[in-house]
Amino acid sequence: MSSETSTPYTPASTSTTTTGNEAEEDLGLDDDDLEIIKKEKVTGRAFLKMTEQRFRDYGMKGGPAVILADFAKECKEKKLRAFSTYRSLKEVLKKYGIDGNGIGTIRQFPPPTYKLKDDDEELVQCIKEIKRRLGNMGTLLADSNEAMRCEYISTILHASLYIVKRVTTDKELTLAPQLEVVGEESTGRVDYAIKALEELICITEGKKRKSGEAFGEDFDYIYGIVTTASDWFFILFTSDGISSTSKDPINIRFTESALKEGSEEEKDLCKNVKRVMEVVVGLLKDRLECVGEEPDRKRSRIEGYRTKK
Repeated sequence: MSSETSTPYTPASTSTTTTGNEAEEDLGLDDDDLEIIKKEKVTGRAFLKMTEQRFRDYGMKGGPAVILADFAKECKEKKLRAFSTYRSLKEVLKKYGIDGNGIGTIRQFPPPTYKLKDDDEELVQCIKEIKRRLGNMGTLLADSNEAMRCEYISTILHASLYIVKRVTTDKELTLAPQLEVVGEESTGRVDYAIKALEELICITEGKKRKSGEAFGEDFDYIYGIVTTASDWFFILFTSDGISSTSKDPINIRFTESALKEGSEEEKDLCKNVKRVMEVVVGLLKDRLECVGEEPDRKRSRIEGYRTKK
């Protein structure tokens, strides 16, 4: 459970409670410090966002400003729930008022896709890199570890980003591995985050365990990719809930038999890697185009996707 804090201006000391363990800390504040906090109405969520400079701007001396800024940071870290504590899709759906435990209970929307030619340079290079990994690491099995899965995930993401950069030359796009993401209610490290300047536009979580346990990112308007490398789910998070591109994942079979030129396994690998990349490129291109747009424009864009048949 998240921690609870008392109001920031209890006389000279503040109690914090985390998962049932209580600890009291004397902050050493005097009446002048408490009066500043009370006068500026620094309570609740506002307190969690306070910094040393903000306390100083309110007229507080350096010592108390540092102490309170550090304490606010500690409270925020205890209050926020880690992504990893969300153990099931059902638990996350409940937060959005959805009664169910499967992708089929989430409203669907047709994703914006970007059609690729079979001989696209980045697609061909991606397949080549995947085959190298198959040759070195072997078939991806149900019990293969997360590091092995991320080898394939990163290969597909990097190739997709190169294509997006190629078709949207005026936008700066970066892939940040192992990025710490902090939201209003939750915090955690995601395997990959895709950013346009300083705006987060897509996060990717690679999982060894069942993909249904990996949903937990909560943002205003952002695309999410949840994948085991073999199964790929594409999720849209908006202020009014969660949507999924499909009830079923796109499946890629990473098997050594695909190394044989012209085999059905190779054709299947190429076809499904292409399908995944077309969705990834389409989602990124769409989100990149609306960076900096007003909320109403973004809302209209999403509503347009949802009304498509």
